[in-house]
Amino acid sequence: MTVLMEDLLMIEWKNLYRGIVMGISDLVPGVSGGTIAVLLGIYDRFIGGINGIFSREWKRHVAFLLPLAIGMGFALFSFSRLMDWLLATYHRPTFYFFIGLIIGVLPFLLHTSRARTSFRWQHFGLLIVAAVAINLIPITVSNSTLIVERSLFIYMLFFFSGMLASAAMVLPGISGSFVLLVIGMYHTIIRALSNLEIFVIITVGIGIASGMLLMSKLIHYFLQHYRTSTFAVIIGLVCGSVFIIFRQAGWVQSVNELFICIVTFLAGICIAYLLGKVEYA
Repeated sequence: MTVLMEDLLMIEWKNLYRGIVMGISDLVPGVSGGTIAVLLGIYDRFIGGINGIFSREWKRHVAFLLPLAIGMGFALFSFSRLMDWLLATYHRPTFYFFIGLIIGVLPFLLHTSRARTSFRWQHFGLLIVAAVAINLIPITVSNSTLIVERSLFIYMLFFFSGMLASAAMVLPGISGSFVLLVIGMYHTIIRALSNLEIFVIITVGIGIASGMLLMSKLIHYFLQHYRTSTFAVIIGLVCGSVFIIFRQAGWVQSVNELFICIVTFLAGICIAYLLGKVEYA
């Protein structure tokens, strides 16, 4: 009983709200949970925790990751319908909110990477290459794409889709939802979440866990050995993702819509600033 109490006290319950924020962001094509992890000041620990889940210090990592996973799971199930509705009903204002949020993240990324003192010309070159490269990915999938078949092949597709998406989730600037959109699985998986299709959710979940474990090891290695260059690429990906979301949002169509988009854009910047202030205070 005492051991159980000690384990419960080790768990970082503050991560529940962090997980919820990350989960909501992962529902939106173009917004990465990894980007939000940077904003919340936990990116290094997030990657280190996933990477060390099978190490001798697994209890410490589980204490950090468990409430994060619970929060993300709660957000994915609770907000999938709302996000689907917002993107369908208030398409541009929603995307402009996330553009503001991502722009608001950049000062914290620059602070975390110590860009002012550590960046050299080659790092700015990596930043530009990453920003351009992410925008070369074409979005050719129709919004009406919906897979209703449930065969062994389709479940394998769900697994590998989850794997690819999660690999993107842990890398700031590349959205897991954006990857799902590109490969044509976004609307099918969002619908499965909304309708609580358990077998689809479990299959995608296993794929997500596998992808996170593999990608976290790769990112952890680069952060350990090439930290400044890795952050230069990350900042480039985040900058590039702003243009990706803008491409999806499109130009405003009326004066009223322009006003609403400006309000949501500024709201995104303000929320990023406030979250960053709370976490970095």
